[in-house]
Amino acid sequence: MPSDRQFDRALDALRFTLGATAFAAGADKFTNLLTDWEQYLSPLVSRSVPMSPKNFMRLAGVVEMAVGALILRGNTRLGGYIASAWLLAISANLVASGKYFDIAARDVNMAVAAFALGHLSEGRSSRSSHRTEQEAEQLHRAA
Repeated sequence: MPSDRQFDRALDALRFTLGATAFAAGADKFTNLLTDWEQYLSPLVSRSVPMSPKNFMRLAGVVEMAVGALILRGNTRLGGYIASAWLLAISANLVASGKYFDIAARDVNMAVAAFALGHLSEGRSSRSSHRTEQEAEQLHRAA
């Protein structure tokens, strides 16, 4: 079993990379400095949403920045699970477009990492509460 320090370092690595990536990608939906995000929107989704692709991508950017901030702020359980679902939805959109399968595969991998972040964060909470219970029990015995 990993030590608490190893466990925390792994969680922090996931938290910082996933949180910062989500926030940066979300912010770039407003500037398109990294890429033209609208090219990744499948025609099926583009026809289904009641707004322009540009505004839809901006809305997606707001969601991504919020999720990234949630993760960076330390709410890794909730943020990890939301990011995982969001990344799977992005992958489904990319597959539906009939292109960008490489990016869809990368996003599935990121979704698994985000799921792991959420799941391990639950483990951190239970480890902490278990440790606290053991410490309380030891103090009670010593008294």
